[in-house]
Amino acid sequence: MKVTLCYFPKFPLLIPAILVVLVIRLIRPWLLVRWSTLQSSRIGHFSLNTEVYYCEREAGINLPSQRYVDCFFMDQVIANKQLANMWKRVLHIWPNWTRSPIYLANWLIPGKANHILPDRIEGDRDIHNLVDHCPPHLNFNSKETDRGEAGLHMMGIPTGVPFVCLMVRDSAYLDTHSPNQDWSYHNYRDSDIQNYVLAAEELANRGYFVIRMGAVVRESMKSCHPRIIDYATNGMRSDFMDIYLSAKCEFCISGVAGFDAVPFIFRRPIVWVNFVPLGYLPASGAQFMGITKHYYSLHKGRNLTFKEIFANGTGFYLRTSDYESKGVQMIENTPEEIRDVVVEMAERLKNTWQAQEDDEALQRKFWDIFPSNARSSDGSLLHGKILSRFGAAFLRENSELLE
Repeated sequence: MKVTLCYFPKFPLLIPAILVVLVIRLIRPWLLVRWSTLQSSRIGHFSLNTEVYYCEREAGINLPSQRYVDCFFMDQVIANKQLANMWKRVLHIWPNWTRSPIYLANWLIPGKANHILPDRIEGDRDIHNLVDHCPPHLNFNSKETDRGEAGLHMMGIPTGVPFVCLMVRDSAYLDTHSPNQDWSYHNYRDSDIQNYVLAAEELANRGYFVIRMGAVVRESMKSCHPRIIDYATNGMRSDFMDIYLSAKCEFCISGVAGFDAVPFIFRRPIVWVNFVPLGYLPASGAQFMGITKHYYSLHKGRNLTFKEIFANGTGFYLRTSDYESKGVQMIENTPEEIRDVVVEMAERLKNTWQAQEDDEALQRKFWDIFPSNARSSDGSLLHGKILSRFGAAFLRENSELLE
């Protein structure tokens, strides 16, 4: 009775919803209908969780043994309307006003568990290394392509000139959109946009445009270089261009922002800097590269080695208070560290990268330490086959962390 009363405003829709669910129960021997809600309120989950589900479906992973159709709802909040429109073109997405009555009817009628997708749709880890092998599932139509190219020209980017997306996390977005919630537990992931200026200007001097992304940011990027565009603050930002830029960039530089899931699903190369927690570093794609913040131990008076980071669990901490309680201070990458790994990505993509003598040995040493078989708190695997690279200059300059 309590469940029914809480849905009383939607009660007129409950009777037709019950009829729909009854029909679905009756046809189950021939066709299984399952539901799930896409995490549309957070663009990272909206992008990557959905893409991983789609890749696994095409690979025959986590599928029922009979004919089936999967149907989806969205949250009340849509993080990006263009992304929502694109998912609607390839998935069975029901109107949001049907979600509550359908879920309630499914709850009231026996056999509900068979019609709810397994929790894997909640996952954003490419543990089967599918993204490297599956083509993207979202594409722009001709009108969208024309609109996107026009948007690039309005930003001053000529046709055919490469550009890089720069995404740096701060707390402004969540504090603005959900001001009544305390988001400080994420603060360990934040970094200073000004520390990325050196890398951005290096790329700009090499002929790239660098586009600083973001819907709401704490401060503008302080650079006068004509090829650096602070799209997050210059008034040109839109849901559509967010997706178009992320899909068409030469590569993406991410300071651990959920938005990097968008270039991820469009198969763009990504270089992560200031990545924490280190145990969650995406390593499933050969087009990925990363470096981590420094884990400085206040008790030891020095940076923790990689073995120490993983041995004491700090490599998997997901809350600011966890680091504080262990006396571990997260130290941001220097502008030079960021520049070096970004240059490595750019040169690798152009096949001009010149490795130094010990680089491959340092790579092997790092990935031998990295816990490739790690699991999250719910027991799910975090990694599949390790295909990514760790920044070469970072390992050279911090070789003591490998001891």
